Amino acid sequence: MKNNTINKGYKSVSHIYDDYILSEKPLFKIISKIIWGFTDKEYAMPLLENIPDNFSGKILDIPAGTGILTHEKYLKLKNAEIVCMDYSNDMLDIAKKRFEDNNLYHTACKQGDVGNIPFENETFDAVLSMNGFHAFPDKEKAFSEIHRVLKNNGFFTGCFYIKGKVRRTDWFIKNIFVKNGTFTPPFYNENEIVGKLKTRYKETKIWNKGSIICFTCKK
Repeated sequence: MKNNTINKGYKSVSHIYDDYILSEKPLFKIISKIIWGFTDKEYAMPLLENIPDNFSGKILDIPAGTGILTHEKYLKLKNAEIVCMDYSNDMLDIAKKRFEDNNLYHTACKQGDVGNIPFENETFDAVLSMNGFHAFPDKEKAFSEIHRVLKNNGFFTGCFYIKGKVRRTDWFIKNIFVKNGTFTPPFYNENEIVGKLKTRYKETKIWNKGSIICFTCKK
């Protein structure tokens, strides 16, 4: 049931998703500043720098979304094999076209559920998860599945919304994003996430920008 709600939610916003994420148009920039206090690119671009341009391993990007924040980075990762997975076919269709238009032939798009990742144990050298955990219905299963498919000494990097940092943002999440199906409670606070990451990973680097927590961890 929750997965159907998420699917409907992202289907309803897929046509404006890129404009919202980029926040380059005045209206969307104002909306982002009101809700978050900043735009997605302000934390996403520094986060992607945690993946070296000469990286030559296998990467799982989940959820891939429309690829709006990652495609320029993937242009630099010529030696990597990248699997882009998302539950929403509407978002994934946009990503496929974007990757094809940019000749990103080392990327493959695949529909799938983070709660049941269709790959063997220790398949990936790195997992990227940007703005996904606040949408995942079973967050504990998502943590377990990502850890399972990540190789020993591989790294997990990502970002997502956490509650309790900015009251204004929390209000918008509860009253708009949860109701439109793009965010799914329960949500973690900062201390909970720090504990979960440090329990599972031997090296962790964690920081936040407002209500967004960012991290890079080594298994």
